[in-house]
Amino acid sequence: MHFLYNTGIHLYSWAIRLASPFHAKARLFRAGRRRLFKRLQAAITDEAPVVWFHCASLGEFEQGRPLMEAYRQQCPEHKLLLTFFSPSGYELRKDYPGADWVFYLPLDTPRNARRLIGIVKPRMAIFIKYDFWYNILQALQAQGVPTYVVSAIFRPAQLFFKSYGGFFRNMLHAYRQLFVQDNYSQELLQSIGITRVQVSGDTRFDRVRKLAQASRTIPPVEPFLAGQPALIAGSTWPADEDKLAGALAALPAPVKLIIAPHEIHEERLAAIERRFRKGGTVRYSALCDGSQPAAPHCRTLIVDTIGLLAALYRYGKAAYIGGGFSISGIHNTLEAAVYGLPVVFGPNYQRFREACDLITQGGAVGYTNEKKLEAILLRWFTDDDARRAAGEINRQYVIHHCGATAMILQALVEG
Repeated sequence: MHFLYNTGIHLYSWAIRLASPFHAKARLFRAGRRRLFKRLQAAITDEAPVVWFHCASLGEFEQGRPLMEAYRQQCPEHKLLLTFFSPSGYELRKDYPGADWVFYLPLDTPRNARRLIGIVKPRMAIFIKYDFWYNILQALQAQGVPTYVVSAIFRPAQLFFKSYGGFFRNMLHAYRQLFVQDNYSQELLQSIGITRVQVSGDTRFDRVRKLAQASRTIPPVEPFLAGQPALIAGSTWPADEDKLAGALAALPAPVKLIIAPHEIHEERLAAIERRFRKGGTVRYSALCDGSQPAAPHCRTLIVDTIGLLAALYRYGKAAYIGGGFSISGIHNTLEAAVYGLPVVFGPNYQRFREACDLITQGGAVGYTNEKKLEAILLRWFTDDDARRAAGEINRQYVIHHCGATAMILQALVEG
Protein backbone atom coordinates (compact mmCIF):
# COMPACT_ATOMS: atom_id res chain seq x y z
CA MET A 1 0.00 0.00 0.00
CA HIS A 2 2.90 2.35 0.72
CA PHE A 3 4.14 1.77 -2.84
CA LEU A 4 0.68 2.55 -4.25
CA TYR A 5 0.46 5.69 -2.10
CA ASN A 6 3.82 6.98 -3.33
CA THR A 7 2.90 6.12 -6.91
CA GLY A 8 -0.29 8.12 -6.49
CA ILE A 9 1.67 11.13 -5.23
CA HIS A 10 3.97 10.98 -8.27
CA LEU A 11 1.02 10.62 -10.65
CA TYR A 12 -0.60 13.63 -8.99
CA SER A 13 2.59 15.61 -9.52
CA TRP A 14 2.58 14.74 -13.22
CA ALA A 15 -1.11 15.62 -13.51
CA ILE A 16 -0.42 19.06 -12.04
CA ARG A 17 2.46 19.54 -14.47
CA LEU A 18 0.30 18.61 -17.45
CA ALA A 19 -2.57 20.83 -16.29
CA SER A 20 -0.47 23.89 -15.45
CA PRO A 21 -0.44 25.42 -18.96
CA PHE A 22 -4.24 25.46 -18.92
CA HIS A 23 -5.23 25.85 -15.25
CA ALA A 24 -4.31 28.87 -13.11
CA LYS A 25 -4.36 27.02 -9.79
CA ALA A 26 -2.12 24.27 -11.17
CA ARG A 27 0.35 26.93 -12.35
CA LEU A 28 0.38 28.51 -8.90
CA PHE A 29 0.75 25.07 -7.30
CA ARG A 30 3.91 24.39 -9.32
CA ALA A 31 5.38 27.90 -9.21
CA GLY A 32 5.05 28.13 -5.44
CA ARG A 33 7.02 24.92 -4.95
CA ARG A 34 9.97 25.79 -7.21
CA ARG A 35 13.22 25.82 -5.26
CA LEU A 36 11.11 25.30 -2.15
CA PHE A 37 13.78 23.58 -0.09
CA LYS A 38 16.45 26.16 -0.96
CA ARG A 39 14.08 28.93 0.08
CA LEU A 40 13.23 27.13 3.31
CA GLN A 41 16.91 26.60 4.08
CA ALA A 42 17.70 30.26 3.43
CA ALA A 43 14.81 31.43 5.62
CA ILE A 44 15.18 29.21 8.69
CA THR A 45 18.65 30.08 9.87
CA ASP A 46 18.52 30.89 13.59
CA GLU A 47 18.41 28.51 16.52
CA ALA A 48 15.05 29.57 17.96
CA PRO A 49 12.54 26.70 18.38
CA VAL A 50 10.22 26.35 15.39
CA VAL A 51 6.57 25.42 15.80
CA TRP A 52 4.99 24.29 12.55
CA PHE A 53 1.32 24.86 11.72
CA HIS A 54 -0.10 23.29 8.56
CA CYS A 55 -3.40 24.19 6.89
CA ALA A 56 -4.77 22.61 3.74
CA SER A 57 -6.36 25.82 2.51
CA LEU A 58 -7.94 29.11 3.50
CA GLY A 59 -10.81 27.65 5.51
CA GLU A 60 -8.44 25.63 7.69
CA PHE A 61 -6.24 28.70 8.12
CA GLU A 62 -9.18 30.67 9.52
CA GLN A 63 -9.95 27.69 11.72
CA GLY A 64 -6.40 27.49 13.07
CA ARG A 65 -5.73 31.21 13.24
CA PRO A 66 -6.97 31.75 16.82
CA LEU A 67 -4.69 28.95 18.02
CA MET A 68 -1.67 30.33 16.13
CA GLU A 69 -2.23 33.81 17.54
CA ALA A 70 -2.80 32.53 21.06
CA TYR A 71 0.34 30.37 20.85
CA ARG A 72 2.43 33.30 19.64
CA GLN A 73 1.23 35.41 22.54
CA GLN A 74 1.90 32.62 25.04
CA CYS A 75 5.33 31.63 23.62
CA PRO A 76 6.81 34.70 21.88
CA GLU A 77 10.29 33.16 21.94
CA HIS A 78 9.23 30.51 19.43
CA LYS A 79 9.21 30.97 15.66
CA LEU A 80 6.10 29.98 13.72
CA LEU A 81 6.17 28.28 10.32
CA LEU A 82 2.86 28.20 8.43
CA THR A 83 2.40 25.94 5.40
CA PHE A 84 -0.43 25.46 2.92
CA PHE A 85 -1.19 22.71 0.47
CA SER A 86 -3.59 24.71 -1.71
CA PRO A 87 -2.92 27.89 -3.71
CA SER A 88 -6.25 29.30 -2.54
CA GLY A 89 -4.83 29.41 0.98
CA TYR A 90 -1.22 30.31 0.28
CA GLU A 91 -1.82 33.08 -2.25
CA LEU A 92 -4.22 34.90 0.06
CA ARG A 93 -2.22 34.48 3.27
CA LYS A 94 1.42 34.38 2.16
CA ASP A 95 1.98 37.74 3.87
CA TYR A 96 0.23 36.77 7.11
CA PRO A 97 2.09 38.69 9.82
CA GLY A 98 1.25 36.18 12.55
CA ALA A 99 3.81 33.69 11.22
CA ASP A 100 7.55 34.12 10.78
CA TRP A 101 7.51 32.15 7.51
CA VAL A 102 4.76 31.08 5.12
CA PHE A 103 5.46 28.39 2.52
CA TYR A 104 3.77 25.75 0.42
CA LEU A 105 3.88 22.17 1.69
CA PRO A 106 6.03 20.00 -0.59
CA LEU A 107 4.43 16.97 -2.17
CA ASP A 108 4.46 14.03 0.22
CA THR A 109 7.22 11.82 -1.16
CA PRO A 110 9.58 10.04 1.29
CA ARG A 111 12.55 12.18 0.18
CA ASN A 112 10.61 15.45 0.41
CA ALA A 113 9.35 14.54 3.87
CA ARG A 114 12.85 13.82 5.17
CA ARG A 115 14.24 17.03 3.65
CA LEU A 116 11.42 19.11 5.07
CA ILE A 117 11.80 17.86 8.62
CA GLY A 118 15.60 18.03 8.36
CA ILE A 119 15.51 21.71 7.42
CA VAL A 120 12.72 22.89 9.71
CA LYS A 121 13.59 20.72 12.73
CA PRO A 122 10.23 21.58 14.30
CA ARG A 123 9.82 21.55 18.04
CA MET A 124 6.16 20.69 17.44
CA ALA A 125 3.88 20.10 14.42
CA ILE A 126 0.20 21.03 14.41
CA PHE A 127 -2.16 20.07 11.60
CA ILE A 128 -5.47 21.91 11.37
CA LYS A 129 -8.55 19.67 10.95
CA TYR A 130 -7.15 17.20 8.42
CA ASP A 131 -4.63 16.83 5.54
CA PHE A 132 -3.14 13.48 6.49
CA TRP A 133 0.20 12.90 4.70
CA TYR A 134 1.76 9.51 5.37
CA ASN A 135 5.43 10.19 4.63
CA ILE A 136 5.50 13.51 6.47
CA LEU A 137 3.83 11.97 9.52
CA GLN A 138 6.32 9.09 9.45
CA ALA A 139 9.27 11.50 9.21
CA LEU A 140 7.95 13.52 12.16
CA GLN A 141 7.49 10.35 14.18
CA ALA A 142 10.99 9.11 13.30
CA GLN A 143 12.48 12.35 14.62
CA GLY A 144 10.38 12.26 17.78
CA VAL A 145 8.52 15.48 16.95
CA PRO A 146 5.30 15.88 18.99
CA THR A 147 2.56 16.05 16.38
CA TYR A 148 -1.06 17.07 16.85
CA VAL A 149 -4.22 17.48 14.82
CA VAL A 150 -6.72 20.06 16.07
CA SER A 151 -10.40 20.73 15.39
CA ALA A 152 -10.57 17.39 13.60
CA ILE A 153 -13.84 15.68 12.78
CA PHE A 154 -14.22 12.07 11.68
CA ARG A 155 -16.97 10.21 9.81
CA PRO A 156 -17.55 6.48 9.22
CA ALA A 157 -17.13 6.90 5.46
CA GLN A 158 -13.45 7.81 5.86
CA LEU A 159 -10.84 5.21 4.91
CA PHE A 160 -9.55 4.99 8.49
CA PHE A 161 -12.69 3.05 9.44
CA LYS A 162 -12.85 0.63 6.52
CA SER A 163 -11.81 -3.01 6.83
CA TYR A 164 -9.08 -2.34 4.24
CA GLY A 165 -7.96 0.92 5.84
CA GLY A 166 -4.99 -0.32 7.89
CA PHE A 167 -2.48 1.80 5.99
CA PHE A 168 -4.49 4.92 6.68
CA ARG A 169 -5.08 4.00 10.32
CA ASN A 170 -1.32 3.88 10.77
CA MET A 171 -1.18 7.61 10.07
CA LEU A 172 -3.28 8.31 13.15
CA HIS A 173 -0.77 6.57 15.42
CA ALA A 174 1.77 9.27 14.53
CA TYR A 175 -0.13 11.88 16.55
CA ARG A 176 0.65 12.47 20.19
CA GLN A 177 -2.89 13.83 20.60
CA LEU A 178 -5.93 14.26 18.38
CA PHE A 179 -8.16 17.17 19.39
CA VAL A 180 -11.58 16.47 17.91
CA GLN A 181 -14.73 18.49 17.57
CA ASP A 182 -17.27 16.06 19.02
CA ASN A 183 -17.89 12.90 21.02
CA TYR A 184 -18.84 10.93 17.92
CA SER A 185 -15.38 11.49 16.42
CA GLN A 186 -13.82 10.30 19.67
CA GLU A 187 -15.97 7.16 19.68
CA LEU A 188 -15.08 6.37 16.06
CA LEU A 189 -11.37 6.69 16.79
CA GLN A 190 -11.60 4.57 19.92
CA SER A 191 -13.35 1.86 17.88
CA ILE A 192 -10.15 1.42 15.85
CA GLY A 193 -7.81 1.61 18.83
CA ILE A 194 -6.90 5.32 18.72
CA THR A 195 -7.16 6.45 22.33
CA ARG A 196 -5.03 9.61 22.51
CA VAL A 197 -8.09 11.71 21.77
CA GLN A 198 -9.55 14.76 23.49
CA VAL A 199 -12.90 16.36 22.70
CA SER A 200 -12.02 20.05 22.59
CA GLY A 201 -14.54 21.52 20.15
CA ASP A 202 -13.86 23.68 17.13
CA THR A 203 -11.58 26.73 17.17
CA ARG A 204 -13.69 28.33 14.41
CA PHE A 205 -16.19 29.40 17.06
CA ASP A 206 -13.49 31.43 18.80
CA ARG A 207 -12.45 32.91 15.48
CA VAL A 208 -15.89 34.08 14.37
CA ARG A 209 -16.71 35.52 17.78
CA LYS A 210 -13.48 37.50 17.78
CA LEU A 211 -14.23 38.74 14.26
CA ALA A 212 -17.70 39.87 15.30
CA GLN A 213 -16.41 41.67 18.38
CA ALA A 214 -13.87 43.54 16.25
CA SER A 215 -16.24 44.02 13.32
CA ARG A 216 -15.57 47.15 11.34
CA THR A 217 -17.99 49.33 9.47
CA ILE A 218 -17.90 49.30 5.68
CA PRO A 219 -18.87 52.86 4.68
CA PRO A 220 -19.94 52.23 1.05
CA VAL A 221 -22.52 49.70 2.21
CA GLU A 222 -24.53 52.09 4.37
CA PRO A 223 -25.61 54.55 1.65
CA PHE A 224 -26.43 51.59 -0.60
CA LEU A 225 -28.79 50.15 2.01
CA ALA A 226 -30.28 53.55 2.88
CA GLY A 227 -31.82 52.03 6.00
CA GLN A 228 -33.50 49.13 4.17
CA PRO A 229 -33.30 45.48 5.36
CA ALA A 230 -30.81 43.22 3.60
CA LEU A 231 -30.20 39.57 2.81
CA ILE A 232 -26.46 38.77 2.82
CA ALA A 233 -25.54 35.98 0.41
CA GLY A 234 -22.03 34.65 1.05
CA SER A 235 -19.75 32.45 -1.07
CA THR A 236 -22.38 31.80 -3.73
CA TRP A 237 -22.11 29.66 -6.86
CA PRO A 238 -24.19 29.91 -10.05
CA ALA A 239 -26.72 27.34 -8.82
CA ASP A 240 -27.28 29.42 -5.69
CA GLU A 241 -27.67 32.60 -7.69
CA ASP A 242 -30.24 31.09 -10.05
CA LYS A 243 -32.54 30.35 -7.13
CA LEU A 244 -31.77 33.55 -5.25
CA ALA A 245 -32.76 35.72 -8.21
CA GLY A 246 -36.25 34.26 -8.31
CA ALA A 247 -36.66 34.37 -4.55
CA LEU A 248 -35.51 37.98 -4.36
CA ALA A 249 -38.23 38.99 -6.81
CA ALA A 250 -40.82 37.55 -4.42
CA LEU A 251 -39.59 39.54 -1.42
CA PRO A 252 -41.04 42.90 -0.40
CA ALA A 253 -39.49 45.72 -2.43
CA PRO A 254 -37.49 47.33 0.42
CA VAL A 255 -35.41 44.14 0.93
CA LYS A 256 -31.98 44.44 -0.67
CA LEU A 257 -29.37 41.81 -1.53
CA ILE A 258 -25.65 41.96 -0.84
CA ILE A 259 -23.99 39.09 -2.68
CA ALA A 260 -20.36 38.00 -2.23
CA PRO A 261 -19.70 35.24 -4.79
CA HIS A 262 -17.16 32.51 -4.15
CA GLU A 263 -15.25 33.50 -7.28
CA ILE A 264 -14.85 37.11 -8.41
CA HIS A 265 -13.31 36.95 -11.88
CA GLU A 266 -14.91 39.13 -14.55
CA GLU A 267 -16.89 36.37 -16.24
CA ARG A 268 -18.61 35.46 -12.97
CA LEU A 269 -19.30 39.08 -12.04
CA ALA A 270 -20.84 39.84 -15.41
CA ALA A 271 -23.04 36.75 -15.14
CA ILE A 272 -24.28 37.87 -11.73
CA GLU A 273 -25.05 41.33 -13.09
CA ARG A 274 -27.16 39.76 -15.83
CA ARG A 275 -28.89 37.44 -13.39
CA PHE A 276 -29.88 40.24 -11.00
CA ARG A 277 -30.36 43.06 -13.50
CA LYS A 278 -34.02 43.42 -12.51
CA GLY A 279 -33.99 46.06 -9.80
CA GLY A 280 -30.50 47.22 -10.70
CA THR A 281 -27.01 46.15 -9.58
CA VAL A 282 -23.89 47.95 -8.48
CA ARG A 283 -20.39 46.63 -7.78
CA TYR A 284 -18.67 47.33 -4.50
CA SER A 285 -15.52 48.56 -6.28
CA ALA A 286 -17.60 51.13 -8.20
CA LEU A 287 -18.91 52.55 -4.93
CA CYS A 288 -15.38 52.71 -3.52
CA ASP A 289 -13.73 54.46 -6.46
CA GLY A 290 -16.64 56.81 -7.11
CA SER A 291 -17.23 55.59 -10.66
CA GLN A 292 -20.84 54.93 -9.68
CA PRO A 293 -22.86 56.82 -7.06
CA ALA A 294 -24.14 55.23 -3.87
CA ALA A 295 -27.06 53.88 -5.90
CA PRO A 296 -29.72 53.58 -3.20
CA HIS A 297 -32.12 52.83 -6.07
CA CYS A 298 -30.22 49.60 -6.90
CA ARG A 299 -31.44 46.43 -5.26
CA THR A 300 -28.30 44.26 -5.47
CA LEU A 301 -24.76 45.05 -4.35
CA ILE A 302 -22.15 42.70 -5.85
CA VAL A 303 -19.04 42.42 -3.69
CA ASP A 304 -16.15 42.12 -6.12
CA THR A 305 -13.31 41.99 -3.60
CA ILE A 306 -12.16 39.45 -1.03
CA GLY A 307 -11.93 39.73 2.74
CA LEU A 308 -15.20 41.57 3.44
CA LEU A 309 -17.74 38.82 3.90
CA ALA A 310 -17.33 38.21 7.63
CA ALA A 311 -17.85 41.92 8.34
CA LEU A 312 -20.71 42.28 5.85
CA TYR A 313 -22.97 39.98 7.85
CA ARG A 314 -23.39 42.73 10.46
CA TYR A 315 -25.53 44.60 7.93
CA GLY A 316 -27.97 41.74 7.32
CA LYS A 317 -31.30 40.61 8.69
CA ALA A 318 -30.78 37.10 7.35
CA ALA A 319 -28.07 35.17 5.52
CA TYR A 320 -27.83 32.82 2.58
CA ILE A 321 -24.79 30.49 2.65
CA GLY A 322 -23.59 29.32 -0.75
CA GLY A 323 -22.20 25.98 -1.85
CA GLY A 324 -25.17 23.79 -0.98
CA PHE A 325 -25.58 22.70 -4.60
CA SER A 326 -21.88 21.93 -5.12
CA ILE A 327 -20.02 18.68 -4.47
CA SER A 328 -17.91 20.20 -1.70
CA GLY A 329 -20.94 21.50 0.19
CA ILE A 330 -21.81 24.70 2.02
CA HIS A 331 -19.38 27.34 3.15
CA ASN A 332 -19.01 28.96 6.57
CA THR A 333 -22.33 29.29 8.42
CA LEU A 334 -20.77 30.49 11.67
CA GLU A 335 -19.65 33.87 10.32
CA ALA A 336 -23.32 34.75 9.87
CA ALA A 337 -24.67 32.90 12.91
CA VAL A 338 -22.47 34.87 15.33
CA TYR A 339 -24.33 38.06 14.37
CA GLY A 340 -27.67 36.50 15.26
CA LEU A 341 -28.80 35.99 11.67
CA PRO A 342 -31.00 33.06 10.63
CA VAL A 343 -29.34 31.17 7.79
CA VAL A 344 -30.53 29.22 4.78
CA PHE A 345 -28.55 27.02 2.40
CA GLY A 346 -28.88 24.33 -0.24
CA PRO A 347 -29.18 20.57 0.35
CA ASN A 348 -25.52 19.51 0.56
CA TYR A 349 -24.88 20.35 4.22
CA GLN A 350 -24.90 16.95 5.97
CA ARG A 351 -21.10 16.80 6.41
CA PHE A 352 -21.12 20.02 8.44
CA ARG A 353 -22.01 19.42 12.07
CA GLU A 354 -22.85 23.03 12.88
CA ALA A 355 -25.29 23.23 9.96
CA CYS A 356 -27.08 20.09 11.13
CA ASP A 357 -27.16 21.41 14.70
CA LEU A 358 -28.58 24.77 13.65
CA ILE A 359 -31.30 23.11 11.60
CA THR A 360 -32.23 20.86 14.53
CA GLN A 361 -32.39 23.82 16.89
CA GLY A 362 -34.38 26.01 14.51
CA GLY A 363 -31.85 28.65 13.53
CA ALA A 364 -31.20 27.39 9.99
CA VAL A 365 -33.10 25.84 7.11
CA GLY A 366 -31.92 23.69 4.23
CA TYR A 367 -33.86 23.89 0.97
CA THR A 368 -33.99 22.11 -2.36
CA ASN A 369 -36.01 24.33 -4.70
CA GLU A 370 -36.76 27.97 -5.37
CA LYS A 371 -40.32 27.85 -4.01
CA LYS A 372 -39.13 26.65 -0.62
CA LEU A 373 -36.44 29.34 -0.57
CA GLU A 374 -39.08 31.98 -1.34
CA ALA A 375 -41.25 30.75 1.53
CA ILE A 376 -38.33 30.79 4.00
CA LEU A 377 -37.20 34.29 3.08
CA LEU A 378 -40.73 35.67 2.98
CA ARG A 379 -41.30 34.46 6.51
CA TRP A 380 -38.11 35.97 7.82
CA PHE A 381 -38.67 39.32 6.12
CA THR A 382 -42.35 39.64 7.06
CA ASP A 383 -42.30 38.15 10.57
CA ASP A 384 -39.77 40.00 12.72
CA ASP A 385 -40.40 37.81 15.77
CA ALA A 386 -39.73 34.58 13.85
CA ARG A 387 -36.57 36.01 12.30
CA ARG A 388 -35.19 37.30 15.60
CA ALA A 389 -35.95 34.04 17.41
CA ALA A 390 -34.11 31.97 14.78
CA GLY A 391 -31.18 34.40 14.79
CA GLU A 392 -30.87 34.33 18.57
CA ILE A 393 -30.68 30.52 18.48
CA ASN A 394 -27.67 30.87 16.19
CA ARG A 395 -25.96 33.54 18.28
CA GLN A 396 -26.30 31.49 21.45
CA TYR A 397 -25.07 28.38 19.65
CA VAL A 398 -21.81 30.13 18.75
CA ILE A 399 -21.32 31.51 22.27
CA HIS A 400 -21.96 28.09 23.80
CA HIS A 401 -19.30 26.41 21.65
CA CYS A 402 -16.47 28.88 22.21
CA GLY A 403 -13.41 27.91 24.26
CA ALA A 404 -11.60 25.29 22.15
CA THR A 405 -8.56 27.54 21.61
CA ALA A 406 -7.82 27.95 25.31
CA MET A 407 -8.21 24.22 25.97
CA ILE A 408 -5.90 23.17 23.13
CA LEU A 409 -3.34 25.87 23.89
CA GLN A 410 -3.00 24.70 27.48
CA ALA A 411 -2.38 21.13 26.34
CA LEU A 412 0.22 22.21 23.77
CA VAL A 413 2.13 24.43 26.18
CA GLU A 414 2.13 21.81 28.92
CA GLY A 415 3.31 19.22 26.38
